[in-house]
Amino acid sequence: MAGRAATSSAKWAREFFFRRVSSNPLGATRNCSSVPGASSAPKVPHFSKKGRILTGATIGLAIAGGAYVSTADEATFCGWLFNATKVVNPFFALLDAEFAHKLAVSAAARGWVPREKRPDPAILGLEVWGRKFSNPIGLAAGFDKNAEATEGLLGMGFGFVEVGSVTPVPQEGNPKPRIFRLSQDGAIINRCGFNSEGIVVVAKRLGAQHGKRMLAETSGTSSSSGEEVKPGGKSGPGILGVNLGKNKTSEDAAADYVQGVHNLSQYADYLVINVSSPNTAGLRMLQGRKQLKDLVKKVQAARDEMQWGDEGPPPLLVKIAPDLSRGELEDIAAVALALHLDGLIISNTTVSRPDPVTNNPVAKEAGGLSGKPLFTLSTNMLKEMYTLTRGKIPLIGCGGVSSGEDAYKKIRAGATLVQLYTGFAYGGPALIPQIKEELVSCLERDGFKSIHEAIGADHR
Repeated sequence: MAGRAATSSAKWAREFFFRRVSSNPLGATRNCSSVPGASSAPKVPHFSKKGRILTGATIGLAIAGGAYVSTADEATFCGWLFNATKVVNPFFALLDAEFAHKLAVSAAARGWVPREKRPDPAILGLEVWGRKFSNPIGLAAGFDKNAEATEGLLGMGFGFVEVGSVTPVPQEGNPKPRIFRLSQDGAIINRCGFNSEGIVVVAKRLGAQHGKRMLAETSGTSSSSGEEVKPGGKSGPGILGVNLGKNKTSEDAAADYVQGVHNLSQYADYLVINVSSPNTAGLRMLQGRKQLKDLVKKVQAARDEMQWGDEGPPPLLVKIAPDLSRGELEDIAAVALALHLDGLIISNTTVSRPDPVTNNPVAKEAGGLSGKPLFTLSTNMLKEMYTLTRGKIPLIGCGGVSSGEDAYKKIRAGATLVQLYTGFAYGGPALIPQIKEELVSCLERDGFKSIHEAIGADHR
């Protein structure tokens, strides 16, 4: 085992150094309105002095890893790689927030991130919408907006990854700067405004990934029929969600979402209608009872009129804001139940500024707040929605998750699945196995034998 791991590490190191030397470090940052046909991997932005320090640290880790792996088995080395990212991750805090984001996506797209080789504990596995999830921890939309790095992100051990929001026509979003860190509060404020490369580019990338998986299956490199079916979806191991948005200048929101369904649903394990971003004028008005009902009906009809195989159409979810009143929540729950919506994501970012961020000068920036200060607000709303829907609709808990205990609280409040984003931005890849390990401990501590047993436990 150690010999195979050493060989694998040496091969990885050679490929890593070759890529670093052969790539062009002086390439300009890609504009958000790239033309269709662009490369699936983002161009690496120009490296500043801080960027060169980050590169040097990464190379140092590669060298150290090559030396260490010769004495370790694959699982041990895998754990070492994830822990090693704790050394690199602080360097990202020295960079501009959006630049650091682009760099992280670029690294994941090129495979310069650790890959989880250890199987998830059986206690974390669950089935939702007929899809098998190896674990309930997912990456929320907003990180990989243009489906550039899905393989690398799923490979890090997320149970599912949600890309987007994707708009029909490419748009640059709001003016920069538009991402602001509140590091001491574990929070971020963003007002990106659905910056997207558009449906055509994203469809091409997802189509290529889908084709790659189909080729692997037909060539016999995937699991044989005699083996147990592994959790996974259309993009390969792990489940892929596609989050749909509308263009800023669009006068027909429903037409935008329908276009997204027609072009992207064949590659998605589930679809999300995003009507809750605070950074697109008028978008949150679509959460009103009549508006939401009309919108969901049109999107469901567009999905159902397409040709589907034995698996059927992808589930359709709606992502809602955390700033809704009790009456508004009741309206959304009524629509969800009446139209048999497949799920709700609770929640998006907040326009409020909960304690302790109120005294932070950065809190005055316009935009949606995410991270630790959002946890209580979003979790309380999750509890309310679980009660209003009587536990009949799968809920995805999102907002302020940065530990296994946080994820566990979301599940007990009514979440079937859990997403994080800001916690991942601050904690890096090492946070993923840490959250899963802590979640297992929480379940075992309270006597639960599965995730399903813990869902909504606070209501019983």
